[in-house]
Amino acid sequence: MKGKGRTGMQWNELVTRVREYGRYATDAETKQVIRVVLSALGGHLTNGVRERVAGRLPATAAETLRYQLPATKPLTAAEFVETVARRLDGATSATARWDVSSVLAVLAEVCGDDLTDQVLADLPEGYALLFGRGQLLHAA
Repeated sequence: MKGKGRTGMQWNELVTRVREYGRYATDAETKQVIRVVLSALGGHLTNGVRERVAGRLPATAAETLRYQLPATKPLTAAEFVETVARRLDGATSATARWDVSSVLAVLAEVCGDDLTDQVLADLPEGYALLFGRGQLLHAA
């Protein structure tokens, strides 16, 4: 869903959407990926943006995003993917990139364009593709 985004999504609906997007074999695998990606993301968002995103998510996902300590340093998109890879059993950089993109692309749909823009503004350049968006280069 593009545009304004949506509220009132249930946990099982989020799991289904991410499972379909990422083509995961089981709900258990999908839930693990969602939790790891959202917990990694939570520490990299400012409180206001994190709360607005959490407000669009089901309670289980919102808590995972919300209750993270602030990151000690910003991570590039590649470093973020590597962080997720280390937290998922058997993940490689390539599979973790798929996992991150599967969750964040659905998150972008749930949040809508305006809130996704705010999320991307909180993160270093290079994250847009992980959210299913192209990233325009700034003119020099």
